[in-house]
Amino acid sequence: MEEVRPARRRRWRYITLVVLIAAAFGGWTWLWRYAAHEAQAAIDGWRAREAKAGRIFNCGSQSVSGYPFRIEVECLPASAEFRREQPPFEVRTGRVLVAVQIYEPTLLVSEISGPLTIADIDHTPIIVADWKLGQSSVRGLPSSPERVSFVLDEPVIKLVNGDPRWPLLRADHIEVHGRIAEGSAAENPVIQIALQLVQGSAPAFHPAAGSPVDADITAVMRGLGDFSPKPWNERFRELQRRGGRIDITQARVRQGDTIAVGSGSLSIDPNGQLAGELDVTVAGIEPFLQSIGAPQMVQRSQNMDKLAGMLDRLSPGLGDVAREQAGANLTAGLSMLGRPAELEGRQAVTLPLRLKNGVAYLGPIPLGPTPALF
Repeated sequence: MEEVRPARRRRWRYITLVVLIAAAFGGWTWLWRYAAHEAQAAIDGWRAREAKAGRIFNCGSQSVSGYPFRIEVECLPASAEFRREQPPFEVRTGRVLVAVQIYEPTLLVSEISGPLTIADIDHTPIIVADWKLGQSSVRGLPSSPERVSFVLDEPVIKLVNGDPRWPLLRADHIEVHGRIAEGSAAENPVIQIALQLVQGSAPAFHPAAGSPVDADITAVMRGLGDFSPKPWNERFRELQRRGGRIDITQARVRQGDTIAVGSGSLSIDPNGQLAGELDVTVAGIEPFLQSIGAPQMVQRSQNMDKLAGMLDRLSPGLGDVAREQAGANLTAGLSMLGRPAELEGRQAVTLPLRLKNGVAYLGPIPLGPTPALF
């Protein structure tokens, strides 16, 4: 009898252990299914929020996986219609995978597979983009978003049937991060946006943009009433009406031997153009001026035309000499107009970067037009 009792006790221990393991397995399975349901509800909530702003996301076929520690929702293929834009357009991509950790349900991390096409709705693509890795993340609830991030490795954006040597944009790496730094989505949000660009170029826009650029820029947007769903052009229009501003708190840009850092505040004028002034310190300014054709701009300016005409009347050909000297002495002239400075161990000059009436000026030199925000 004494030998039978220990055997029974051992058997009951094994049975109890199996029951506990089965209960834990069943409980975890129930928890995963509940979390998967909540994750799907969060995804649907974000889609509904975007739809209010005219950005309608569609999914061809959808599957849910990731058991036991993650919830993965795969959309194959995926598309988005931007209906409030003029003209409205459609974005299509091959696959979107949204992952949620079971212990952090308010963080959605997405992986987007290229190629991506952009076209007017119901028309053939105009722009095609591809990349090595594309990810985004959203933290918070649809009713109270906290931050959003986008990361692209080796993106290339091209016009369909365009010259393959002149892509619209090419880069080694791009990151964009946005967060609500103060206030809330419902009342007086202060939005901080950070951009990091590594070896980015856009030769189709301007020859000067063909050389790779590294940039780190942080800006803070103040003056919004709320962060409810709406297109960005409407958000900028609201910012202008409320007298808001965009503070460039930190900016560093490098292209070849030229390095520039700056900060300042910008507003938006009634025409949707940025207006204001940044204090910019530049080292190695001469190659930059040559790349944008600044000497030629000075030579062709109205004031230079008047001066050259007067000199030619005094002595034929003297005006051409003045033009050549004005272009050649541009760097020295800017150094005299600006403040001497030192930047990362190099001699530099500090100049105002002014934005007015849709044109950017570095000191007296026009850099070119700026895009309207609405």
